[in-house]
Amino acid sequence: MKKKVLSILLAATFTVSMFAGCGNSNTTAKDDSAAKTEDTADDAAEEETKDDAATEDTASDGDFNITVNLASEPMTMDPALNSSVDGGIMALHLFEGLMKWEDSGEVANGTDGTADSGKLVPGQAESYEKTENDDGTVTYTFKLRDGIKWSDGKDVTAGDFEYSWKRLADPATAADYCYMIDMVQGYAEVADGSADKDTLGIKAIDDKNLEITLSYDCPYFEEIMAFPATFPVRQDIVEGNEEWTYSPETYIGNGAYKMVEWSHNAYILTEKSETYYDYEKLGPDTIKYTLLDDNNAMLAAFNSGELNFIMNFPTDEMANYLASGQITVAPYIGTYYVCFNTEDEVFSNPLVRQAFSLVIDRNYIVENVSQSGEVPATGYVPSGVYDAEGANGDDFRTVGGEYYSVSADDYQANCDKARELLAEAGYPNGEGFPAVEYMYNTDDRHKAIAEALQNMWQTELGVTVNLSNQDWNVFLKSRKDGDFQIARNGWIADYNDPCSFLDMWYTGGGNNDAQYSNPEYDALIDAAKATSDQTERMAAFHKAEDLLIGQDSVLAPIYFYTNPYMLSDNISGMYYTPLGYFFFGYTQQN
Repeated sequence: MKKKVLSILLAATFTVSMFAGCGNSNTTAKDDSAAKTEDTADDAAEEETKDDAATEDTASDGDFNITVNLASEPMTMDPALNSSVDGGIMALHLFEGLMKWEDSGEVANGTDGTADSGKLVPGQAESYEKTENDDGTVTYTFKLRDGIKWSDGKDVTAGDFEYSWKRLADPATAADYCYMIDMVQGYAEVADGSADKDTLGIKAIDDKNLEITLSYDCPYFEEIMAFPATFPVRQDIVEGNEEWTYSPETYIGNGAYKMVEWSHNAYILTEKSETYYDYEKLGPDTIKYTLLDDNNAMLAAFNSGELNFIMNFPTDEMANYLASGQITVAPYIGTYYVCFNTEDEVFSNPLVRQAFSLVIDRNYIVENVSQSGEVPATGYVPSGVYDAEGANGDDFRTVGGEYYSVSADDYQANCDKARELLAEAGYPNGEGFPAVEYMYNTDDRHKAIAEALQNMWQTELGVTVNLSNQDWNVFLKSRKDGDFQIARNGWIADYNDPCSFLDMWYTGGGNNDAQYSNPEYDALIDAAKATSDQTERMAAFHKAEDLLIGQDSVLAPIYFYTNPYMLSDNISGMYYTPLGYFFFGYTQQN
């Protein structure tokens, strides 16, 4: 017999209580989405871009227009292909999934006067039912809202969601986040090419009703439905047009805002969409996203009133602005880390990787370089991620313990151990070790951290490390392609579960920048995903982290994130989730 276990109407809501376990009172700049600053190939062109971004008229026919800066030129505006937080924030305004984040009216569980937190509520769906089946599968049946439209006025249908999820799973799409829907029945076979995408367990019953069958009861599925990669796109727009995202005429979304102009390397201008079902409640007439990579220019533009929101700051200004209370610090579930290319001739040796990780003085970096209240990382999965007992028990990091000591008293012992490991790898005192390269995206904070790492590695290990920086979108591609030896990296939770941090290192995974492959690791991830028993899931995830960090040293975690930002005093109503998403669509001008 099938058992119907849940029915949710639009009036009911799910409050997702997520928090970063960073107990300090200050925080740092955001990562894998948006932190960049000076140094482009052409200084003159850069200055012209800055001027365009800062001075372009943002006014529309309305009276309330805001200008924000998240990052420089995005790598993609396709919600299925995006893998950065800045792109995700824009997608959350331009598209909408079956679920969405809404202002909870509560202050986020943060540190220093944080933004309101978000709660999960039905989005394009009006209601849904969840049914547990005798064979262990789970079926979600969604009823879509009446009157939901694309920005060009056409109806949004259940078939749009079916098409988009199948497109995401299709290997031909090459979406880094394809695995976000790996709980859907038939996904594994579609992803490995052994089955047609039409066998995926999602079906439009008619224009208003959608059925999704999961192979197991996934505890974070509601959050997946609010994740940008699962947002609908229009088949008639996307098919046969690889450049559909570049023009407002073809960039058709179903969200609260629509793109009206994209001046590349300068700004993306959006205005509220008259076809959106909640149009009358929206705030700003336009939201303009400036595309800057110079933190000094960002701060100057904010102080002059040309920008209403920034989240990246000059390193030498950070401490003073924090002390003055002008920077607000929000909680953030994420980890800043170093990524080793495990297929590189030098870093294929885990002894070398472990040695490089041990000599990182994490306390020095957070206290003297980033200076924003970050917490030195003792593992990869950060504080604030639920363990078996969810929000009511110890978090995953507390249960998992420390993989190395970050105590200042133990630093020299860590360095001594690192030198022993490097000697065991064939490089006593660094002798014979080839010069290697550390790659980071252009940003003064990343540069300062890179220089600190370079000094630690050269001083404690006797090795030569050269530094290389790239513009954001170029950097993302180089890292994804494995065209590096060591690279700056960072990961923010896509949902509150350790799976968000650990399944990305599965062999062949779209976000597996380290090119890591370990059958034992893959088996543990498979085991965790094969059960809905939280105790069994967490046991498998802890063993997986033991392999990733404790045995193979694939990554060198540096600190757990916090998220500082500045918002104009005359703007209220912005809300935020500790997944790193800021929402501007319902802000008001005071």
